[in-house]
Amino acid sequence: MTEHNGNYKDDYTSAAQHNRAFEEERQPAGYRYEDENRHFITAYENELSRFNGQAERKEKKRRRPALAMFSAFMVGAVAVGGLMFGSDRLGLFTGGAGSAPAVSMAGQSSGLTTASDKSVEANISDIYEAASPAVVKIENYGESQQQSMNDYFSPFFGDDGRHGGSSRGDGHNRQQSDSSQGQDEDSSNLVLTGEGSGFFFEKSGYLLTNEHVIDGAKQLKVTVQGYDEPFTAKVVGSDKNLDLAVLKVDGSKPFSTLELGDSNTAPIGDWVIAIGNPYGFDHTMTVGVLSAKERPITVTGEDGEDHQYEHLLQTDASINPGNSGGPLLDASGKVIGINTAVNSEAQGIGFAIPTSTIEGALKTMMSGSL
Repeated sequence: MTEHNGNYKDDYTSAAQHNRAFEEERQPAGYRYEDENRHFITAYENELSRFNGQAERKEKKRRRPALAMFSAFMVGAVAVGGLMFGSDRLGLFTGGAGSAPAVSMAGQSSGLTTASDKSVEANISDIYEAASPAVVKIENYGESQQQSMNDYFSPFFGDDGRHGGSSRGDGHNRQQSDSSQGQDEDSSNLVLTGEGSGFFFEKSGYLLTNEHVIDGAKQLKVTVQGYDEPFTAKVVGSDKNLDLAVLKVDGSKPFSTLELGDSNTAPIGDWVIAIGNPYGFDHTMTVGVLSAKERPITVTGEDGEDHQYEHLLQTDASINPGNSGGPLLDASGKVIGINTAVNSEAQGIGFAIPTSTIEGALKTMMSGSL
């Protein structure tokens, strides 16, 4: 021990170096000594680590476009949803109809009210309920049956015996003074030659209808809703060229009436309602739209005489013989026309005399009672 004391440290160092060399020889060629803690990392592990790092960076790059697209989609969805919600609240696509208040018609005598925020079905039902009492059935009694129709356009007065026909005769305006419509005739000798419709426009008993409904009559009977017996009517005035007539019945109390509206402002495509007595089925209601305006047609009577109609309203509301003289109502319950003719070879093509024509002739026809 004493002879080696001086070389102990050197021997220890030499032994350590020998052991290090020995351990390096024992490790595979791919390993290397990293530090004094003997932390070994293989070249394979280094390559794998570098590869994993590159793959992770590539994956992150691939995720970025997808994340950007998803973010853009969500932003767009939120923006569109906000615009749709705001538009609905402001009524931009409904014309503000959802927030429109209830309205009342100006005519006090009609008693009709509508509410624009109701459904179409409920509104039409209300209009019919209010308008129906003002619509009447008119029966034409004469000495014999008379029949007249055009091959294409037949008046709603009818096209068979009971619901059909009236000769046009001649003459233009007739007044109460020259035609009492057979009040003194023996009714037992009269027969029913046709039926039509009409409506009250004044509560004292004045009503409007077509001239061809009352033409040739010896007696006119008017059936009013709520009354057990028909009234005998007298002709106040009529205009053959315009196919209009004013009648008068006397009652013990005011009659329900309809207000005349403005056919000039009625837009094509709006809902219209026809009420009348087709084939004797009283107070029948049908619904359609205003199909067109300013239509001209020609009706030929059995005597070969052509009757020209101008400025007519066209509608697809279903109307039939017996509707003639009945009102054509707009969506507010006002009269915009009097149903007067139909194309017998087509479906959904009917015609009405507009109120713009009626109002111009009404004063003249009423002059017999003024």
